[in-house]
Amino acid sequence: MNIGYARISTDTQVIDAQIAALEAAGCQKVFTEVASGAKKDRPVLAEVLAYLRPHAEDKLVVYKLDRMARSLPHLIEIMDHLNRHGIEFQSISEAIDTNTPGGRLLFHVMGAISAFERDLIIERTQAGLRAAREKGRVGGRPKKMTDDKVNAVRELLSNGTPVRDAAAAVGVSVPTLYRWLPGASRSSES
Repeated sequence: MNIGYARISTDTQVIDAQIAALEAAGCQKVFTEVASGAKKDRPVLAEVLAYLRPHAEDKLVVYKLDRMARSLPHLIEIMDHLNRHGIEFQSISEAIDTNTPGGRLLFHVMGAISAFERDLIIERTQAGLRAAREKGRVGGRPKKMTDDKVNAVRELLSNGTPVRDAAAAVGVSVPTLYRWLPGASRSSES
């Protein structure tokens, strides 16, 4: 059974042309959604994917690829889900139909491009981190506790200041203070 999925980004857009094209492509049921394509979590898309019956000759049909996913990795994720469950896919505008040899080829080429893109991102990220380390930069959030703050807290605690007040004085939480000064007296928490 052909199941259609039509999406528009805002209420001001018109979805009628997509629905007409899906019905002309033989869709017996059409799901419609108003949501940004950039959002990965779209309730109606999730409903469609759950509605499709694995290995039951169901086919998901969309008017254009960008109606289903805005990024190649997200598209590949959806296509992989469909493939694992034996569900065919068709995009009317791009003339992609995984029921044909050419459609399956295009799907595999897209998967290879996606994997290549992921590898390039990882490679660039690692190179950037290496370059930053060579310049003495370390990633992550700045530490809340500095040596000056540790010394100030030690002095406050030695003068009888409660732990909670000492932590507040340097702008950290009590657990953070204990992480930096494990020997701080828990009895002075009052």
